[in-house]
Amino acid sequence: MAVITDISQLDLTKTYTYADYLTWRLDEFVELIKGRVRQMSPAPRVRHQSVSFRLNTLIGIALQGGKCQGFAAPFDVRLLKSTPDGDTRVSTVVQPDLCVICDPAKLDEFGCVGAPDWIIEILSPGNMAHDSKTKFDLYEENGVREYWMIDPGLKNIIIYTLENDQYQLRGEFYQPGPVPVATLHGVELEWAEVFEGI
Repeated sequence: MAVITDISQLDLTKTYTYADYLTWRLDEFVELIKGRVRQMSPAPRVRHQSVSFRLNTLIGIALQGGKCQGFAAPFDVRLLKSTPDGDTRVSTVVQPDLCVICDPAKLDEFGCVGAPDWIIEILSPGNMAHDSKTKFDLYEENGVREYWMIDPGLKNIIIYTLENDQYQLRGEFYQPGPVPVATLHGVELEWAEVFEGI
């Protein structure tokens, strides 16, 4: 069997599993959404990367001394709700911009197995529909407790938390002030620090 080194070698009409995904040697990052290959957007813009870096720093400081760990893309998150029987059955692998995992049993050498506690997606012109619909539904279905969508252009943060297996809008933050993190008791990020320099 030929080694997959370029996305053009994949049949994008076919469904794949995480076991397939592990054998690929692609130069670009892809996600599997219910078995379908989805190419990631081109390299993120400066505003996206600036917000990502700021969040990495702020969240890293907030997590110091606790049991939760933070990770930034590229980082494989295998969502298992409908396929809990190992790599040959896992058909959804996403790469959130940032995620926080508080259960160390969900971590292995390849990434996260199951839903992170908190996921942040930073919106770009090419991924808004994907993050606000496809990933929103996936994260809700798989039990991600808190989901943030951040728009660097509008400088807003939209926060959803899981209540009775459905996302409820917790708040939209678009001006200076504290932004509370529901999954990390007592943790707040400062809006102005998230968007500093933008």
